[in-house]
Parts: sequence; structure tokens; C-alpha cells
Amino acid sequence: MCAMDAADRPDAAARRGPCAAIPAEQLGFVRQVLDRIGDKWSMLVIAVLDDGPLRYTDLQREVPGISQRMLTLTVRQLQQDGLVIRTAHAEVPPRVEYALTPLGRSLHHVVTSLITWVADHHSQIREHRTATTP
Repeated sequence: MCAMDAADRPDAAARRGPCAAIPAEQLGFVRQVLDRIGDKWSMLVIAVLDDGPLRYTDLQREVPGISQRMLTLTVRQLQQDGLVIRTAHAEVPPRVEYALTPLGRSLHHVVTSLITWVADHHSQIREHRTATTP
């Protein structure tokens, strides 16, 4: 994450690293977006929507452990940021589908790479956690 300067001012620009290219007035927004897309549910929703649109119940089935409340909140937030689109079909009974937008698709590779990295290294991380637990 982007570190702040020694004074810990929220409007201070980073001096080096990837955050140095981000204008100081944009750092807060960048952190907000990273918090949103970096949470566990958003990443998993983005990952499973790669194969195409899914109905709400199918999406919930594909994201193990997510509650109905969290799925609703997550897809709403992803819609708000333009990463997911919700399409309501005028049918009886009503059918609603969720799909990645072009912006969401551009993020998909990054998200799946991170998920794969975690899956590949989970045992090493567990070992380190166990070794450092008092």
C-alpha cells in the first residue's frame, strides 16, 4: 500500500515506489478503490463472473461461504464502481443476471492471479503463521 510521508499527512505524496506517480490528492481515492476490489468477496465475485453472466442464486453458489447480505452488498458496490452490470430481464418470473463490464474484465486477470498465488502458497503462509503465533 502507498506509505505516507513522515508527517503522516493524508494529502502527502509518496516519494518513491508505485505510489510516487499518483498525485497526492488522488491517494485517498486510490486507497478506497483498493479496499473495495481487494476485499475477499469482491475478488471472488469478479473471478467467477469471467465465464459470463450469472443469476444471483448461481453467483451465490459459485462463491462459497458468502451470505445473501454480503453478496447483495458486494454486487451493489461493484456496480457502483462500474465493474459489474446488473441486467433485469422482463420475464415471468423475473430474471436478473450479473456480468463483468469491460472495466471489470480488465481487472479479472489481476484478481485471478492473486487468488492463484494465495492457493499456491497457502501452506507456506500457514507455516509462518503457526511459527510466529505466541
